[in-house]
Amino acid sequence: MLNRAFFRIAVVGTVLSALSSTSFADDIPIIKEVKDSGKLTIASSLGYAPFEYIDEQGKPVGLDIELATAVAELLNAKLDIVTIPFASQIPGLAAGRIKVGWATFSVTEERLKQADFVTFMQAGTVVATTPDNKKKFAAKNSLCGAKVAVQSGTSADFAADKLDVECKAANLPALNKAIYPEQKDTIQAVLSGRAEARLDDSTSAGYYEVTSKGKLIVTGDSFYPTPLGVVIAKGDKETAAMLEAALQKLISNGTYSNILKKYNMTTSSVEKPTIYTDAAQLAQ
Repeated sequence: MLNRAFFRIAVVGTVLSALSSTSFADDIPIIKEVKDSGKLTIASSLGYAPFEYIDEQGKPVGLDIELATAVAELLNAKLDIVTIPFASQIPGLAAGRIKVGWATFSVTEERLKQADFVTFMQAGTVVATTPDNKKKFAAKNSLCGAKVAVQSGTSADFAADKLDVECKAANLPALNKAIYPEQKDTIQAVLSGRAEARLDDSTSAGYYEVTSKGKLIVTGDSFYPTPLGVVIAKGDKETAAMLEAALQKLISNGTYSNILKKYNMTTSSVEKPTIYTDAAQLAQ
């Protein structure tokens, strides 16, 4: 009798759990691809710590990976990661090869011509250099004439172009931009002396300041603040609505805050996700 009662309780608990899980996702408009496959497939470079990278055990980890995993759970799906270089993700969306590029993209006017975004953080661009150059590059325009490393296609790449225009307008030497394929290459360029400084998001730059154990430091104030988020194909309203609703639920239930605290990025948090489809939104 006790065994039979226990069995009934266990079954009821399982059913309630399943119903709770289903209702939890009912208010999120899940796209057909996720429903049919049972997977949330994202593109990631897995080469941009602390957002997405491979740990010592060979597992994908990082802030983006944790958020994407939490979103997948809300959708009753498994996270499926397709490794695609950062610079190839927007072209991949346009070609229909992927649905979501999850790489904490900075939303820029140039990118909005090619894709839409669902943002969940905000950050500015900062200068990272060696301790002996801290005072030299304390001001933004002190980079004029310097050799500065950036990762191709990132917000730092665009920021370097903007800064170069400002240098020329002020009759200062042009900024010497050195482009590298991966973030680790920009770090090595500075550490080896091939570049005097590097530009990066204020988020990841702070992470590298800690992990480099003082070999790289952030100097000066941040500039060109931009929203950060995942990228989707231009006009893909269904995927945008799904991600916006799921991210909002993570913000509301505290999961989002806990993940950002883990990576010391609460200063870059937002109160709600935003769908960006037009450059005019950046001026609001």
